[in-house]
Amino acid sequence: IGVGTGYFARRIARVIGPKGTVYGVDIQPEMLELLAKNLGKLGIKNVKGVLGTIKNPNLPANSIDLALMVDVYHEFSHPHEMLQNLCHALKPGGRIAFVEYRMEDPNVPIKLLHKMSQLQVMKEATPHPLEWVETISVLPRQHVIVFKKTGATPAAK
Repeated sequence: IGVGTGYFARRIARVIGPKGTVYGVDIQPEMLELLAKNLGKLGIKNVKGVLGTIKNPNLPANSIDLALMVDVYHEFSHPHEMLQNLCHALKPGGRIAFVEYRMEDPNVPIKLLHKMSQLQVMKEATPHPLEWVETISVLPRQHVIVFKKTGATPAAK
């Protein structure tokens, strides 16, 4: 989610192989054009660009195993609706991974508005059918907070 030029999408595409599909969602058509150009140069064919909105990634219901958000969630203007629609797109047991700069660490040289605490992510996930799985803290400045889908979710409007 927030695929940009495809840094993570192309790496995930190689790992899952030609039988899998990576949906690269962005709200900026220009980013999807760059994504397609970059993937074309590399010959990667299992990434599909998807034009989302500020509230909806526009992914089919029960279609994805993982939603990866790297340094984008804190930018959402409608996080509740986006999470609801991501949950709707997740398969049962699917996961959402938030990768965000650690608010808890004053030594992370990023402006506060670009950081999130683990507690803040947990609170935002609470209204949704998500269960915390783990927080991975191996990155020098970010935490990876992983949740699993635990129930059905209607799409948000």
